[in-house]
Amino acid sequence: VGPSDHTSFYLQDIPVLHFFTGQHEDYHKPSDDADKLNYDGMEKITSYIVQLVGELDDDPKLIFRKTKNESEEVPRFKVAMGVIPDYLYDGEGMRIDGVSEDKPAQKAGLQKGDVVVQMGDSTVTDMMSYMRALSVFEKGNTTTVVINREGKTMEVEITF
Repeated sequence: VGPSDHTSFYLQDIPVLHFFTGQHEDYHKPSDDADKLNYDGMEKITSYIVQLVGELDDDPKLIFRKTKNESEEVPRFKVAMGVIPDYLYDGEGMRIDGVSEDKPAQKAGLQKGDVVVQMGDSTVTDMMSYMRALSVFEKGNTTTVVINREGKTMEVEITF
């Protein structure tokens, strides 16, 4: 369970579902405003929730099952690349959905759509391996990041 609006319910054994319409460059920033809302996505989710609640209401007893506590396995970071990961990407590596200004990723030339496949000595196959790879670096470290960009493999040097 992560730090979000549903956490307090989950910790009291109240079943929760977390719905998400996707991220953008200003996600979780003060500049995230109404013009960034995914209204079509909100409409689809609302329709789905209405249907789901109707089906769940017909069930006399719902079963609550706690999820595995993945937060114990999540690495801690001393640095950040300054990217927004594409959490919906299910390919090999970690695809970048956005790059923050004046952060290491932008300074290294990384772009939206790049897929990180290696950081230093670590192969990046998914979001968790990306987080593990990032967790070994400290401020001031420099490493090579291997990316796939539009079908081509490239190496860039990044300084944290």
